[in-house]
Amino acid sequence: MDKAEILLIEKYVHQDAELQQHVEEHRRLEGVLEEFNQRRYLTPEGQVERKNLQKRKLREKEKIIMILDKYQP
Repeated sequence: MDKAEILLIEKYVHQDAELQQHVEEHRRLEGVLEEFNQRRYLTPEGQVERKNLQKRKLREKEKIIMILDKYQP
């Protein structure tokens, strides 16, 4: 996310429950993905799981961006 989006999140995350939910899920997925990225080797199943997590994280980011659009002038 760019700096403007991060500033908007910081400003509105405590006022908007839906935004807060998506931000928390995005951060959780980021942590799980970080664990996957630290592994030396991923099985084919692990690679598929990592790819699915990346897709879920992207969907959360898209939802966050959509919510932030209503706060931009």
